[in-house]
Amino acid sequence: MPAPAPSMPAIPVEEVMSFLRQTRSALTWSEQEIADSLRISRSEAGRVVELLALQGYVKRSSVDNNWITTIDGEAVSGSKPPRFGRERVEKALIDLKDRITTVNRDRRPAFHIADAVAFGDFLLGIRRVQSAEVGVRLVARARANGPSHSAHGESEFLRLMRGKGGLLRLQSYQPWMSSRSHRRLV
Repeated sequence: MPAPAPSMPAIPVEEVMSFLRQTRSALTWSEQEIADSLRISRSEAGRVVELLALQGYVKRSSVDNNWITTIDGEAVSGSKPPRFGRERVEKALIDLKDRITTVNRDRRPAFHIADAVAFGDFLLGIRRVQSAEVGVRLVARARANGPSHSAHGESEFLRLMRGKGGLLRLQSYQPWMSSRSHRRLV
């Protein structure tokens, strides 16, 4: 009787795509790097990479036997060419953290920011990076005149929190964002 096939790790697709976006500036990457970034075991990382290879999103490097993210992998993950200096992105994250502190102290905004985590290629310490991705969990503040939030209100609030320059991509927080390698802002 054949041994049962190993099961696929229970990792959200969005989390794997965030790793592929992060690899845009790397020539090659290893299974250990995906394991470290997604905080999964090396064997789980190997199964994820096998699936990505079957879909044509990654392929083996002929030079160092590591992996390369293909053009299809870059497209499906939504990665962009690294066009910002890491220092500018780091400064934008510091400014966002300050805005979050200000908003959380003020009772007037419709939302309180309960969680904020940043992730992306800026964590790799390289010179040129993409926009940092930031997952933000908003909690509506109670209002005497009823609910004051909506999906549109949340997206508008995130747009205002983002700031200018395209250095940050704010999105609604998902639990996987704290599972992968990240920097906590709140």
